[in-house]
Amino acid sequence: MTYLKRTFILGALLLAYASSYAQQEVVDTATFSRIRKAELSSSQIPQIAHYLTDVSGARLTNSPGYARAANWAVATMKKWGMANAATERWGDFGKQWEVQDFSIMMRAPYNAQIRAYPNPWSPDSKGLLQGGVVVITPGQAMDTTYLNNHAADFKGKFVLVTGSAADHKKNFEPSAERLADTALANLKDTYMEPRSMITMYTNYMKIFKAADLILKKAGALAFITAGRNNINGTVFVQGYYGYKLTDPETIPQASMALEDGQKIKRLLQSGQKVELAMSFTGKTSTDDTNGYNVVGEIPGTDPKLKSQLVMLGGHLDSWQAATGATDNAAGCIVMLEAVRLLDSLGLKPKRTIRIALWSGEEQGLLGSFGYVKNHYRDGVKFTVKPEQAKVSAYFNLDNGTGKIRGIYAQSNEKVKPIFEQWLKPFNDLGATAVTMANTGSTDHLSFDWAGIPGFQFVQDPIDYETRTHHSNMDDYDHLMIDDLKQAAIIVASFVYQASIRPEMLPRKPLVNETFVFDGF
Repeated sequence: MTYLKRTFILGALLLAYASSYAQQEVVDTATFSRIRKAELSSSQIPQIAHYLTDVSGARLTNSPGYARAANWAVATMKKWGMANAATERWGDFGKQWEVQDFSIMMRAPYNAQIRAYPNPWSPDSKGLLQGGVVVITPGQAMDTTYLNNHAADFKGKFVLVTGSAADHKKNFEPSAERLADTALANLKDTYMEPRSMITMYTNYMKIFKAADLILKKAGALAFITAGRNNINGTVFVQGYYGYKLTDPETIPQASMALEDGQKIKRLLQSGQKVELAMSFTGKTSTDDTNGYNVVGEIPGTDPKLKSQLVMLGGHLDSWQAATGATDNAAGCIVMLEAVRLLDSLGLKPKRTIRIALWSGEEQGLLGSFGYVKNHYRDGVKFTVKPEQAKVSAYFNLDNGTGKIRGIYAQSNEKVKPIFEQWLKPFNDLGATAVTMANTGSTDHLSFDWAGIPGFQFVQDPIDYETRTHHSNMDDYDHLMIDDLKQAAIIVASFVYQASIRPEMLPRKPLVNETFVFDGF
């Protein structure tokens, strides 16, 4: 009984200590309320969204569209009165590329429009391409032995890769959703790509490159894919090679709607003659092969703390079949609005607040990792640079247009009770979850690797994975403006709270290992 009593008392003391530790947080709810009121009464999110999407266009890394968006963001931050707004070189990227003209038609057995888009960094057609079609399966497309053995079949033909027909069961499932409370209570690790998966992607790209070269040598006209998810008007268009200066030129490449691909396949199977005509003009340049991020600051005001940083950001680059609204103009819109709010309200952060909008995220977190290597940690020797000790935290947003429902603590046990208190004033906005789970595949991982607390917010999925992510549908009209306003309120409040906190946020132990994402 004595032992049990002592154990009970010790447990109670530990619980009380943990509670008192958590209670040490002094949350500036009055400022949180000012931020909320300002955003709901005078938001500039629609305007920011318009300029980053409609006006700038697609923002493929190092493209003219990316430059338009980056230059607009810099000029706008300067207009707001922010300090040190500029584009900052993070390293070598590769080619500049943009679409100037593209069309594709079926010419036989009759004239019909085809729904398709050129793949990024594809060489242009150098005139009109017209010829028959050879259909192969995805497995055959990845089998270099098969391709070499059938090389004669590809000469003067469009090579179309398509598999089985669409699964119509998906038509009866909602394409957009919000997270239920039960889902928030049971969040698991998401988007966590193990090293083995990254290696698989890398090997996949090597095989794809080899296949392209085989088809080019065989004299194929173009390489077109009609993937199984390219249904109901949505076509997913992306690419992971072709931008490097060392990448060889392949044949023209495009992504096609599955319905068109299946029609062509059925026509050929029934003995019909099928011909396509494609014309594609693209502009490729090596005038500037550097990669650039966008940065800007609200200077800190405390003499002792202003040399320290609180960072926030999202990736500005996108794919080119649409204007990259949910991936990831949405994150950049929220982050820009957050710093605008803090600056316009005349708040006086103790630490300096620095926003960063990244490029090269879609090619393997290149912009944020390049930035981290330049400022915080050596990428080869793993040695920590002096600036690393000055960063309290980095907050990221990159999972679409949905409202914030919580935050991933990224296995940081000490930060969980802190964030729970910071989030409590926003429970009425639907943001309730602080999970120890991890999330990956975006720019907070670069900071996590450098030993800096890096966090991604939990967001409602809406139709991110089903319709907009890397697709031709990712335009302004898929943005949920009210959700973005809610997110800006929470991000601005978190960033401000981190800037005035007496201590920097607690850190996890630094791990000495190579960065799992470093380009594809």
